[in-house]
Amino acid sequence: MSRAVAKVATGHASKYLQQLCKHWQHNLAVEFTPEHGTVIFPRDARGAEWAADALVTFDAGPDSLSVRIDASSDAHLEAMQGVVARHLDRFAFREAPLAFDWQAA
Repeated sequence: MSRAVAKVATGHASKYLQQLCKHWQHNLAVEFTPEHGTVIFPRDARGAEWAADALVTFDAGPDSLSVRIDASSDAHLEAMQGVVARHLDRFAFREAPLAFDWQAA
C-alpha cells in the first residue's frame, strides 16, 4: 500500500470537501460531514488508470484542507494525486491553482 498526505492552504476547506464528496458520491462510495470525508475509488474493470483501489480522506480545518491518499501501488498513488488536485482546482477556481505539498506517509 502506498500513501501520501498533503495540506492545502485555503479558507474554504469545508466547502471544497463537501463539493468534492457530493461530486463523487454519484459513482463512488462516499461518506462525509462538513469536517471529514472519505471516498473509495475501486478498481475499474475498464482499466482506467485513475480508478484503481484507493481511499482518499479529507479533513477540513479553519485554514487548510488535509488530504490523505492510500493507494494499491505507487503508480496508482501518483495518478490519484493528479485526480484529486485537478478536481479540487476545478471547485476552487477562484484560488486555483492550489499548492499541494505531497509527502510520503
